[in-house]
Amino acid sequence: MSVLATSITSIALAEIGDKTQLLSLLLISRYRKPLSIILGIFTATLLNHFVAAWFGVVLADFLSPTVLKWLVVLSFASMALWVLFPDKLEDQQSFSSRGPFLASFIAFSIAEIGDKTQIATSILGAQYSHALGWVVLGTTIGMMLANVPVILLGQLSADKIPMSLVRKITAVAFVIMAILAWMSL
Repeated sequence: MSVLATSITSIALAEIGDKTQLLSLLLISRYRKPLSIILGIFTATLLNHFVAAWFGVVLADFLSPTVLKWLVVLSFASMALWVLFPDKLEDQQSFSSRGPFLASFIAFSIAEIGDKTQIATSILGAQYSHALGWVVLGTTIGMMLANVPVILLGQLSADKIPMSLVRKITAVAFVIMAILAWMSL
């Protein structure tokens, strides 16, 4: 699988049921300005994932290729377990005094700190240190693929999606990715 495809797939799958999807739903229900919210999320994600991937590149200088591959295998396996447990939006603090772009940018920047997608982006940056731009582009696309539909659909169908089944399918996909990464060792 290419760096771009791996990055898109990893992040899009990790993002399913994540607190940032809940945050997207909260933002659209408050502001009803999808384009501003999408642009705020895109900008925050691009900045956050660049820093996370760059950190992974720096980390790669200190780790052997074998250790990096094992980190990828372990991260995919960890993601398989992590996605089985739904995130909750811990801080439903109101951003109503800010516009939708700024509120989305600030909220996503904060929500992504230490999030599974940020960790996955760092590991992808370490694994593919020669292709930092592709990692950042792929992880950003993956984030947008997971969050834009939530924004566009809003609350119309969010309560009808069987998230438990979606989480299980996602976990299986991560197990498959872990096995494929392990087989490439």
